[in-house]
Amino acid sequence: MAGRFAWRQAGVGLVLPVAVIAAWQAVAQLGWVNPQVLPSPQAVLARWWAYLLPLQPYDPAAGSWLRWAVSGELLTDAAGSLYRVVLGFAVGAGLALPLGLAMGASARVYDWCNVLVQMVRPVPPIAYIPLSMLWFGLGNPPAVFLIALGAFFPVLMNTIAGVRQVDGIYIRAARNLGASGLTLFRRVILPAAVPYILSGVRIGIGTAFIVVIVAEMVAVNNGLGFRILEAREYFWSDKIIAGMITIGLIGLAIDVGMNALNNHLLRWHRGLEH
Repeated sequence: MAGRFAWRQAGVGLVLPVAVIAAWQAVAQLGWVNPQVLPSPQAVLARWWAYLLPLQPYDPAAGSWLRWAVSGELLTDAAGSLYRVVLGFAVGAGLALPLGLAMGASARVYDWCNVLVQMVRPVPPIAYIPLSMLWFGLGNPPAVFLIALGAFFPVLMNTIAGVRQVDGIYIRAARNLGASGLTLFRRVILPAAVPYILSGVRIGIGTAFIVVIVAEMVAVNNGLGFRILEAREYFWSDKIIAGMITIGLIGLAIDVGMNALNNHLLRWHRGLEH
């Protein structure tokens, strides 16, 4: 029953994308737009397929006139982007989680850190691009720094909110039962804050993936962002859109995975028992 519902939900979610693609194809076939400005879905699909599996000429060693072979370009670009996202997110979330727990649990730590956090938080990671290149040069280090910065604040703010929103009844009950400060934090505050923390993680990963595309356009020579910028230089609109679709598919896969993880870890949480 649950599987049937999941398939039905997925089918409903595909209705709008299919309608958009059909309208896009119709506009392209009718010639209402310049194909160099907005290529048809068929052209984009052909470019995406060539990006992944280009047709190579005769190779005597292969024993055939034409053969398909993985180019490695799309896979290498996607792997490079994912590597930077994972590393940058791990750094950002690894710093934000303990600080958020401390700020949420201790009024003194919150007072000490909140002003600085609220001053730095509104500055977008993109604004740090010049400094990141001055500090770290080119390559992965500035990209990882920008991604970590983008992931840091969503995890931090949600963690603080989660700890500070713990119901006082739970805390008083635990104290009445003789729970120590460490036990109270580990057995009451932290589990109650987990839904907020996981929401921050989900937002932080999405932000990290946005930042990596921008960082790759200025600091590295591979990755999906770099490939989109390269395609723009040669006015390959179909490859630009193919790269954008690849980013969207990877982002969708990450979000679906995070949602499944949240549902698994929060089975006990109200509303997710069934």
